[in-house]
Amino acid sequence: MKNKQISLASRPKGMPDASTFQFDSVELPALKSGDILIQPTYFSVDPYMRGRMNAGKSYIPAFEVGQPLAGGAVAKVIESQADGFAAGDVVTGSLPWATQSVVSAGALKKIDTNLAPASYYLGILGMPGLTAYFGLLDICKPKAGETVVVSGAAGAVGILVGQIAKIQRCRVVGIAGSDDKIAMLTESFGFDAVVNYKTSSDLKKSIADACPDGVDVYFDNVGGDVSDAVIANLNFHARISLCGQIALYNTTETPVGPRIQPMLLTRSVLMQGFTIGNYSKRFSEGIQQLATWLQEGKLHYTETTVNGFDALPEALLGLFSGQNTGKMIVQV
Repeated sequence: MKNKQISLASRPKGMPDASTFQFDSVELPALKSGDILIQPTYFSVDPYMRGRMNAGKSYIPAFEVGQPLAGGAVAKVIESQADGFAAGDVVTGSLPWATQSVVSAGALKKIDTNLAPASYYLGILGMPGLTAYFGLLDICKPKAGETVVVSGAAGAVGILVGQIAKIQRCRVVGIAGSDDKIAMLTESFGFDAVVNYKTSSDLKKSIADACPDGVDVYFDNVGGDVSDAVIANLNFHARISLCGQIALYNTTETPVGPRIQPMLLTRSVLMQGFTIGNYSKRFSEGIQQLATWLQEGKLHYTETTVNGFDALPEALLGLFSGQNTGKMIVQV
């Protein structure tokens, strides 16, 4: 069987572009016992994938040059040689960027599309939802009445962090990059205020104005100048969940910014980095609670959908210029 796949052509320096990717046609192997032939219907593109393009040791293996990229996907089972899976089942897993793949049963998990649409398992009931849930509640432990600031607030994780903080009866301030996103966050997702980091002439002051009682919790999806401005407004005993640093992923030199250690020290601030794999044993807990809030109408969700397998590279690159609102999904 001939199959199209998208591979890493070379390791980029700075911002990736179209030349980073190559399209290949390969022949799939025959199925053996325990194998499943799947056909993806939705692919997730996520900022962490940029880090996997670099060589070197990290929390997740680097992509190999000449081999297909991979990421979260929802797929349909076409043929199964594995117990527990049958043709027509809908599954999710970390899958190669390919129009079809032969994978082992252990790499897949069946999903219930009666509970939520299939693409939601890549968003609110998938990695972004779990990241928001554990990163906010387990690390930051927000209390009613506290001020929670979320950078990258219009992204897949940020939108959910803000809503979960509202469920905890906090005041929520987002940081985003367009007036349309600001209107969406305040009107549709319950944020109390949103700062436009692209139009603010003094971001530190803009955050202070939006947070007159200071910042108790900061969920950091962005890093860089945005985080420098938020950290300058932290209260005593503030907590920071260090989730992403998208502002720095494509830098070619080591960035030099404010030295934040004195602020963390003198204000007794807790800052903890994490990856969602840290919570793998508790995924069912998170999914159950997120699904409950979704069914109760306490959580709302949005996606940016790009159509076509060939659009995967373009969709991934679009994350770095803020082209997505909520979860960026590629529908095949």
